[in-house]
Amino acid sequence: MEKSNPAMTTPSVVPRPIRPDGLTAQTAGLFRRLASLVYDAFLLFAIALAYAAILLSVRVIFLGLDGATRYDSGPVGQWLGFVGLYVSLSGYYYICWRKQGQTLGMKSWRLKLQSCDGRRANAQQCIKRCLLAPLSVVSLIGFIWCLLPPHRACWHDLATETHVIVIPKES
Repeated sequence: MEKSNPAMTTPSVVPRPIRPDGLTAQTAGLFRRLASLVYDAFLLFAIALAYAAILLSVRVIFLGLDGATRYDSGPVGQWLGFVGLYVSLSGYYYICWRKQGQTLGMKSWRLKLQSCDGRRANAQQCIKRCLLAPLSVVSLIGFIWCLLPPHRACWHDLATETHVIVIPKES
């Protein structure tokens, strides 16, 4: 019996998500996803403040207090600062998704990110997701996509072959 290589075939429809125990999982709906995103926004704000504090501290150390207040980084410095902020915020998601499949907001709303086969998302899927999910948020089309049958998955879920599932309540 010949095995098919999943990297060589692209399914026309992403398979139903499965839990690690092999049962079919419930795909997370739009409300839960957005609520989780709101929870995570508070933590992302704290990460952004910490990043800004580090940048300001470095500037004060090298330029002094007076020099730091008068310093103009210019467009290149501003873009580098923005890229650093993006990497910091994406790093939070990457670490959480790779380590346990959940961010703090996802834990609160009993959501979990996983691969289509029920395993934890791999590094490549997490990186792609960090690049594509902000586009879904900004355009809103990516999130509205999950309202459409048959997949009930967001655009970035389909593009990265991942699922956000609802974890059943523990008794």
